[in-house]
Amino acid sequence: MPIFLRNEYPQTLPTALLRKATQHLLKAEAPPRAEVSISFVDDLAIHEMNRDYRGYDKPTDVLSFAFQESIEGVPAPPLLPGMPIELGDVVISADTAVRQAEQHSFSLEQELALLAVHGVLHLLGYEDETLEGTHEMREKERHYLGFQYPLWTTES
Repeated sequence: MPIFLRNEYPQTLPTALLRKATQHLLKAEAPPRAEVSISFVDDLAIHEMNRDYRGYDKPTDVLSFAFQESIEGVPAPPLLPGMPIELGDVVISADTAVRQAEQHSFSLEQELALLAVHGVLHLLGYEDETLEGTHEMREKERHYLGFQYPLWTTES
């Protein structure tokens, strides 16, 4: 299951844990031949995307853009044998990831892995707009990351 990384951030980022956790998630929950693209950008770039695509005029930590979203009443395009299934793109603000890791005394590598797993879960249809959805996503994140994030509590 290919994971394509694209670094548009001006420094090299630690991605070994991100690759491991994302691969584990894709093997368990994605269709065979699924692939995902993860890009690292700065706050300015993600601010523009958040404003243009979601209507929020501020930076955020991660955005997900699913390619397989269904439109009611429109059949999904056929999948050709052997062709990859492009789940979509995950865009992570490395600036925000650095700040969040520092604020929570967490490694940047762990923060990037969390944001990637969170973004891929959205590509797979999970949501965190409801309390039930948030609980489900937190449990999935804990499972695929294999560590406890400092902000997760029994209430989150």
